[in-house]
Amino acid sequence: MSIEIRNVSKNFNAFKALNDINLDIHSGELVALLGPSGCGKTTLLRIIAGLETPDVGNIVFHGEDVSQHDVRDRNVGFVFQHYALFRHMTVFDNVAFGLRMKPKKERPSEARIAEKVHELLNMVQLDWLSDRYPEQLSGGQRQRIALARALAVEPKILLLDEPFGALDAKVRKELRRWLARLHEEINLTSVFVTHDQEEAMEVADRIVVMNKGVIEQIGSPGEVYENPASDFVYHFLGDSNRLHLGGDEHVLFRPHEISLSRSEVAEHRAAEVRDIRPLGAITRVTLKVDGQDELIEAEVVKDHDSLTGLARGETLYFKPKAYQPVANI
Repeated sequence: MSIEIRNVSKNFNAFKALNDINLDIHSGELVALLGPSGCGKTTLLRIIAGLETPDVGNIVFHGEDVSQHDVRDRNVGFVFQHYALFRHMTVFDNVAFGLRMKPKKERPSEARIAEKVHELLNMVQLDWLSDRYPEQLSGGQRQRIALARALAVEPKILLLDEPFGALDAKVRKELRRWLARLHEEINLTSVFVTHDQEEAMEVADRIVVMNKGVIEQIGSPGEVYENPASDFVYHFLGDSNRLHLGGDEHVLFRPHEISLSRSEVAEHRAAEVRDIRPLGAITRVTLKVDGQDELIEAEVVKDHDSLTGLARGETLYFKPKAYQPVANI
């Protein structure tokens, strides 16, 4: 099921949440809407779902304009950040709920419902928890059950709003890898809202970077990271340094895109070591450059030659190995 978003704008009183959004999502694609809080990504997701109405513009599913269709008629599945499971129901009954609520003419038999629920619980690898209640599950398990419940009614489109936002970092990492594998298996058109750039890079086929109600860039994870369309995209997709070259000229570069030396080397600049922070396989070195207030962070392998005996207050020489000229300060 393809999705076309055409010239969509949305205001909440004087606040412009979305401004002339145009986006095509291909059938079977998993697209991440990525951006900071308040950028409009959740509003856009809710408009796709039919939970909000755009002031201007159209939503088209597989060639059909659904802009005036009720949410119940759009055949979309939802997974939200806070699970939204029924606490008084078992896992089995939570997953079966949507099937049992279908109109009588469309409702499967209880035998077929049971078969379908067990298929879904097997798919999310939690069939052994069918008799448990939500309070007896971990956060990660609850979110898998929420996904199984969303898929039970066989939606044409799956919408996920910060689905892992309430979970700890380790569980989030495990679940996003699991979601990427699951999406390859079911091949369902999916739209995934997140503020976590690593999550978007790992899960999505394409990323839509949003800021202040507009789309900054659309592309594959590799495209938006390697060829950012704006300084905002560059900064938002990872840690970055800004180096002043004189006058109004600046360049941006990543902490890992840096050459370090203990001795003077051609084209390298001197800097004072302010901090040395071991981070497992890498070490982060914070540098102070004369002539600018912003500190420079370098990340190198823990056994890098420049780190031997290095202490705060000493001088290191550095050079960006790759950089992006600044377009908008």
